Amino acid sequence: MNTAGALVLAFLLGSLPTSLWTGRHHGIDLRKEGSGNLGATNVYRVLGWRWGILVLLLDISKGILAVRFASILDEGGAVPTLAALAAVLGHMASPFARFRGGKGVATGLGVFLGLAPVAALMCFLVWCSTLALSGWVSVSSAVGAVTLPVFVFFTRDDLGLQFPWVLGLACAVAALILVRHRTNWGRLASGREQKIWEQRPESPEHGALPAEEPR
Repeated sequence: MNTAGALVLAFLLGSLPTSLWTGRHHGIDLRKEGSGNLGATNVYRVLGWRWGILVLLLDISKGILAVRFASILDEGGAVPTLAALAAVLGHMASPFARFRGGKGVATGLGVFLGLAPVAALMCFLVWCSTLALSGWVSVSSAVGAVTLPVFVFFTRDDLGLQFPWVLGLACAVAALILVRHRTNWGRLASGREQKIWEQRPESPEHGALPAEEPR
């Protein structure tokens, strides 16, 4: 496998629309339900926590696999980090879902578990702590994204020669995640952002959830 092949494979892995397929398994299109976002949080809100966790784990696995396959070609070099970025971009704009996708948080976690596991785990702990304190997935994702480059910097001794590439990737992924959450910031400012434990006006058992602007 050459470099181009590794990047294409990573993009295709990242673009596998696990949430869309999970929704279709239940006879619904998640692009038209809940927030309209193709991510684990929307699956959780529409289909329940079991399916949400399943999609979360699958999306994380996409990122890990993309990095692992690329590492076979160029262990410790630039290719795994480029493949990681390709996987995240694939998740955000999947050709299998008419270039719709999620916000890249779970797949982003996956690629960093493959590249910089200590920094990734520290970020995940920050995400969990922020979610427990605030209740907002968007805020937790933003805080996790902002702290990711910091954790990568402080664990640079574990990364060796790959450190500059991973740090650059961390900054790029953090910026992408913040941009992908841009509609959430308006809802937070207006007090309309929903917390993870809050129920929508209608539950899946009583009818379709109200559509929102895709998140």
